[in-house]
Amino acid sequence: MTYLCCVMIFLKKYRYFLGVFLCISMVILALFFDALTPTPRLPVFQPAMVNFELVDSTLQHQKKYHRIADFSLTNQNGKKVTQKDFKGKIYIADFFFTTCPTICIAMTDHLVLVQKKIMDNPHVLILSHSVTPEIDTVPQLRKYAIEKGVVDAKWHLVTGEKKAIYQLARKSYLAVKEDGDGGPFDMIHTENFILVDPNQRIRGFYDGTDAEDIERLLVELEVLMAEFFPA
Repeated sequence: MTYLCCVMIFLKKYRYFLGVFLCISMVILALFFDALTPTPRLPVFQPAMVNFELVDSTLQHQKKYHRIADFSLTNQNGKKVTQKDFKGKIYIADFFFTTCPTICIAMTDHLVLVQKKIMDNPHVLILSHSVTPEIDTVPQLRKYAIEKGVVDAKWHLVTGEKKAIYQLARKSYLAVKEDGDGGPFDMIHTENFILVDPNQRIRGFYDGTDAEDIERLLVELEVLMAEFFPA
């Protein structure tokens, strides 16, 4: 009997055992490599990590504990919206105005795309703050929402006291270079989208006019979902 025949007989006799052994080995190897692969995680942005021009002087050296401040604003349906409406949620925030003829057009178009992507995700919302609240009344926001296809359950367009909105932009979302005092001739303008986690912490900044940055936002949104809402 040749050596090859002996091998064939051995394999035939122990094929079940060898099959089970191979399957177990593959599972162990998969678990081993999975353990060695670090889980992607987004940074928690603190004021000291952000371009100093975007950070109020009172916050520039803060290295931890930064969170979005409490707020009370009014959405396109005349409903009062506070941080409680975003409790346990991930959300994307931005600053816009309905009569903007420049960057807001691309920003809104991109948020419409984001809204489509998150439509069936109960954990993610969008929050757009008007920087001209004296113009963007509730009826004006409602009209704009209808024109753009805003879904009320997913996307809040909010107006309110101008000074409060400007302070949120500067001191909470770290989104604008100008201090802004909310006066009648004051105006802030930013293309930034800000990704906020369920603990009211900033986890990402994106150029709302840039299609590639929107793709990055959607990818990083999935990373954040895996952190807080693992399948």
